Amino acid sequence: MELIKVNPQAAPQIALIELNRPKELNALNPQLMQEVRDALQELDRNDQVRVIIITGNEQAFAAGADIKQMADKSAIDMLLLDQFSTWDQIRKTKKPIIAAVSGFALGGGCEFAMTCDMIIASETAKFGQPEIKIGTIPGAGGTQRLTKAIGKAKAMELILTGRFLSAQEAHFYGLVNKVVPVEFYLTEAIALAKEIASMSPVAVQLAKEAVNRSFETLLDEGLMFERKNFYLTFASQDQKEGMQAFIEKRKPSFLGR
Repeated sequence: MELIKVNPQAAPQIALIELNRPKELNALNPQLMQEVRDALQELDRNDQVRVIIITGNEQAFAAGADIKQMADKSAIDMLLLDQFSTWDQIRKTKKPIIAAVSGFALGGGCEFAMTCDMIIASETAKFGQPEIKIGTIPGAGGTQRLTKAIGKAKAMELILTGRFLSAQEAHFYGLVNKVVPVEFYLTEAIALAKEIASMSPVAVQLAKEAVNRSFETLLDEGLMFERKNFYLTFASQDQKEGMQAFIEKRKPSFLGR
C-alpha cells in the first residue's frame, strides 16, 4: 500500500484506514481507490475486525478527485477507465464503516464520506460538491446521496452553486452524526466504533443491510427485507446470548455466530 495506511487493530476489533497523500490534500486517484478497495476486502474477511474507520488528516479528509489525471480525458476515455467501479466495494462492505472527517471533504471526498455508513466531523470540516465550478457534475454518487441525506432543495443549491457546508451546517442537515473539536474527531470515531463493536456482529451486519435497503427500495419492499433479516437473527447464537443476558441482567458476550 503506497497511498493509504492500514492498521487492522487500531483498537480492539477496530481497523483504521488512513488516506495518505498529504501534499495533494488526499485527492482521490484510481490507485488510491484501488488500495482502499483491496484493504476493505481484506478487512471484511478478518474475523478480528468488527468496525472500520476511514480518515485522512486534520487538513483534509479528501479534497476531491485528482483533476490533473482527468483534465484532458475524453468521454470515451472516462467510460473505459471506469474509475468508479472500485467505489462499489465501499458500498458492498458488510462491516460498518465510519468516516472520521477533518478539513476538506469536497467533490469526490464528500462522495467518499457519504458512501461510508456514518460520519464524525471535526469543527473544521467542510463538505461540498463544487464540480459545477470546473464545468462538470458529481460522478460518484453526489447527486444521489447528498439529496437523500439533506433533501432536494439544499442539495440542488449546493450542487448548482458549488457552495460548501460547514461542519455545523452538515450536522444540522443530517449529513454527519456528530461534530467535535479537531483534536477529538478520531477519538470520537473510535468511541463510536467501540460501541458498535460491542454488539453482535451478525445483528450489526443484518441491520446495516436493512438500513441501506431503505434507500434502494419502496417502503413495502424495504419492510419485507427488514423483516427477513430480523427473523435471521434468531438463527444466531448471538441472539440467544443477548436475550438470555438481558433476562439474567448481565452483559452479553457476542461471538459473531
